[in-house]
Amino acid sequence: MKNIVLFVLAIVFSMLSYGQQNSAPEGFDVRRDQIERGRIDSISYPSKTVGVNRKALVYTPPGYSSQKIYPVLYLLHGIGGDEKEWLNNGVPHIILDNLYAESKLEEMIVVLPNGRAMKDDRATGNIMAKDKVEAFATFEKDLLYDLIPFIENKYPVKKDKDYKAVFGLSMGGGQALNFGLGNMDVFSWVGGFSSAPNTRMPEQLLPNPEEAKQKLKLLWISCGDQDGLIGNSKRTHEYLKQHNVPHVFYIEPGGHDFKVWKNDLYLISQLLFKEVDYKLLNDRY
Repeated sequence: MKNIVLFVLAIVFSMLSYGQQNSAPEGFDVRRDQIERGRIDSISYPSKTVGVNRKALVYTPPGYSSQKIYPVLYLLHGIGGDEKEWLNNGVPHIILDNLYAESKLEEMIVVLPNGRAMKDDRATGNIMAKDKVEAFATFEKDLLYDLIPFIENKYPVKKDKDYKAVFGLSMGGGQALNFGLGNMDVFSWVGGFSSAPNTRMPEQLLPNPEEAKQKLKLLWISCGDQDGLIGNSKRTHEYLKQHNVPHVFYIEPGGHDFKVWKNDLYLISQLLFKEVDYKLLNDRY
């Protein structure tokens, strides 16, 4: 009888633990003392696509060594930002440092690019101007043919698609879904947080659902429940569900802001480059 009680308690505790993991705990984004820290560097890479040198930030994990080989996460910003938007508003280095201190992450390099691929790529003036919006689509070529080759030449990274991830917020969420699902021979880990209207219609985004089933390790779609752009995420989810494409669809409390996106980063970073159990994830989210 005692063993049965202990078994039931273990199941209940396990269920409670999983339930607690669908949002970040208090203090997850607060700098901690006496832990090892990763490093943020600014890089400049030659872009044949744009015709100039472009900037990006690179986070290397605590204990980074040129003798190791790392997977890479490309983390994209929104329409009003640049390569520093995540750093200034989403503190990814603090979130990841804290998770490393708890041994919850696979070691990875994180690249924070400027997703506005044009010569004057600052988020100034009318950010909705036609040429600036078009530059977010142009970034696909810059990412594939300029930035990724530069990172793979400069850093000790794994080049296989199973070790490359692309995720982003808002405009960057649309980019991540467009570029990731459009290039499944490059990325196996794809996701959008609060994806913006630049997200392609589902039939264009994934004309061959069977390909996604075969090639993707993780497909993630999330959005705040008070976000006016939630329709973009819902229509993608419904299409994927209709075609039985494994994915996570996570509706979380909040609007279109970094409170939501920091929570998303906390969650997905713990899933990357590990075995994915969709049944467990869909029960959790």
